[in-house]
Amino acid sequence: PNSYSILEPPICRSAAANPSHRRVMSEHIWIYHERQEAQLCGQHALNNLVQACSFSPHSLAEIAHQLDEMELNFMAQNSEGGTRSKDYLARVAEGSGNVDPSGNFSIEVLRAALTNQFGLSLPNIRQEAVLSGSDVTDVDGFICHRDSHWFAIRKINGRYWNLNSMQDRPEIISHFRLAAEIQGLQDAGYSVFVVPPAEELPPECRASAMRERGLPEFWWKEEDLVKGKSDAVTGATDPWRNVGSGMRLDGKSAGGSDNAASSPAAESSPMDLGDLTEDEMLQMAMQASLESEVQRATAQDDDDDGIIEIEDNKVEEVPVPPEPDASEKDGVRIQFRLPGGERVVRRFRKTDMVGGVYSYVKEKSSSSGGDGKLELRAGFPPVDLSEKRSQTIEEAKLSGESVQCRYL
Repeated sequence: PNSYSILEPPICRSAAANPSHRRVMSEHIWIYHERQEAQLCGQHALNNLVQACSFSPHSLAEIAHQLDEMELNFMAQNSEGGTRSKDYLARVAEGSGNVDPSGNFSIEVLRAALTNQFGLSLPNIRQEAVLSGSDVTDVDGFICHRDSHWFAIRKINGRYWNLNSMQDRPEIISHFRLAAEIQGLQDAGYSVFVVPPAEELPPECRASAMRERGLPEFWWKEEDLVKGKSDAVTGATDPWRNVGSGMRLDGKSAGGSDNAASSPAAESSPMDLGDLTEDEMLQMAMQASLESEVQRATAQDDDDDGIIEIEDNKVEEVPVPPEPDASEKDGVRIQFRLPGGERVVRRFRKTDMVGGVYSYVKEKSSSSGGDGKLELRAGFPPVDLSEKRSQTIEEAKLSGESVQCRYL
């Protein structure tokens, strides 16, 4: 049985034998449809497929880096010449084969994410025996891909919905048109992947409380979509969305004053990141990084109390740690793009200090003539590592990471 992160019983497949059980209109069914606001259609396709905000850019990027490390380790062990073979060096020079800087993920990443979290597979529909003895209408979920764009098609409450994140709203695909639609996508150059008929996707949203598994602005009331209403209700516009959550029917806080929102406590309350778009969150991260740089620069100039931040080239140096053997279990691989543009891969131990990583980069880039402050960034989106110098590589989560290096 699949282990869902949503505590709701899966829909009984025997209901297919009775059409009256396949489609429930007496309840409010909600359809989750994330729209694309950044180059992260793979993430949106997965979330739309499972009808929940289950996957983040960071979690998918981490899977991508793990897959890159596995591929390189396999090549190192099976190519003549190991890490010095032409194939290995060419693969390293290509950078990640599972995610690009704009956030496009490979099918291997999407498959691994679905398997890890929901126990689901995602074979190509053309693969032998995938639909053996079954019809295309027996499939509950599809992922389609062409030219770096991913989107999902999902059966919800007995109907198929095109959940393309480039569209403004979900669109119905009739059972009679589904086979032609899938064939048309393949003829247009799309690769189509399916959740096999024997596997069950997480259930659709049948209660307001279940909408907590996704962002409110991405939920659509099925009834309004079926009727083709131009002003279809979403989770963000549902007049009953706050009932039972400490809010009165007039929208005021239960037990609070009318001007509670303007009180000092409200002004100092933390921002709800769930209401931000991906672009806004990325901009916040960049802004926070810029503010940190300004604060550090201000601290260097503010020596009234005799406290001056130690400059990068005056920080106590950590020696470059010896490189462990490829067979050592404690070893991890880190890929670097050096200030001069060269790409290198180096193994460290999990217990090595991040300060030693800085020393390694300085040693490798000494010929580039850099004499300013060395900046290392890693992660997705990239984060400055300067405050992690005293951490171990394991604590800083640098295993399998790609580190961008430059002199400021």
